[in-house]
Amino acid sequence: MLGWALTFLVVALIAALLGFGGIAGASAGIAKILFFIFLVLFVIAMIARAIKGKPPV
Repeated sequence: MLGWALTFLVVALIAALLGFGGIAGASAGIAKILFFIFLVLFVIAMIARAIKGKPPV
C-alpha cells in the first residue's frame, strides 16, 4: 500500500510540473489518503504484535 501512495505522489509531482493542476491535486489527495491508511494499519499491526508478547521489530 505504501508503494501505491508513492506511485500516486510521483504522478502528482509529474502532473504538477507539466501544468495539469486537476490531475496533480487528485493524485496528491489519493497519495495522502493511502499514506494515512498505511500508517493506521502499521500502528494496528504493532499494537497487535505487542499484545501477543512479541517485541516490536
